[in-house]
Amino acid sequence: MNRGALYWWLQIPGWILLAYLVYAQAIAAFDYELGVRMGTQESAERITEVGAAFWFGFAFSDLVIYIPLLGTGLIGHWLQRPWWRVIFGAALGITVYWPVVVLATAVDARDASGWDIDEAAYWIVPPIIAVWALWGLLMVARTAGDAAKDTR
Repeated sequence: MNRGALYWWLQIPGWILLAYLVYAQAIAAFDYELGVRMGTQESAERITEVGAAFWFGFAFSDLVIYIPLLGTGLIGHWLQRPWWRVIFGAALGITVYWPVVVLATAVDARDASGWDIDEAAYWIVPPIIAVWALWGLLMVARTAGDAAKDTR
């Protein structure tokens, strides 16, 4: 099993992201107001009731879909199971998608009545995550090509 630098560039950030999602999103899926108090979610006073409902929707979806996919994909990649590319690729697709949605929402809502957030963090964290995930998808695709060559 080749565990070179590319392997670790998928694993280490992936596990950090998974831990962050459990802390920031899974907790808020059970108790959104606790997430607000922890500083991992925005309050309805800052982003409106509809904004808070969307943020909760992301937290809940992360809990039931994204976190299990990412965790399973990372484990499959670690163990080099044949199915790891499909599961991890699906998780990485979500990982590219949600930062774009969050940043686009923050920018588009900046002048909306009741919307009051500091955009700075939104311009730093989501793009870094999206770039890592795009790179990860390229690595998954590349290893899929390598695996297909090995079976010929």
